[in-house]
Amino acid sequence: MTPAALLAFITDIHSLGLETAQGLYLTNDKTSAFAKRFFEEAKREPTMTQAVYYSATLTYLNAVKSAKTTDSNKVMAELHKAKIDDMFTPNGTIRPDGLMEYEMYIRQVKKPSESKYPWDYYRLVETMPGDQAFGKLSD
Repeated sequence: MTPAALLAFITDIHSLGLETAQGLYLTNDKTSAFAKRFFEEAKREPTMTQAVYYSATLTYLNAVKSAKTTDSNKVMAELHKAKIDDMFTPNGTIRPDGLMEYEMYIRQVKKPSESKYPWDYYRLVETMPGDQAFGKLSD
């Protein structure tokens, strides 16, 4: 049986070490450019939560800018129209039920021999479309 983590941060993998965590499956995002900028400042990789907050804040601020107001109904209307495609949310949309749907990346923790540099822990296994990752609205 291959282990899978419902929630694991890169800092968890770092703490466990590749020898212990190798082979673990998890979902992950495409935050490498963000992670590089973050690492330059903090000297460690960001967690998924930090990437989520960054993405959500920028998405909200862009909707406010488009709506030219902070009125929540107008901002939500902009959010429902928006295609969200940033370092955390690839091909994202906010469905009529309010759920944000986006592609998810299934990754596997590398063996120690596969890691080429510090914090190089994951390999991409599969890209899962949003409707598969979150379920179809009709369901």
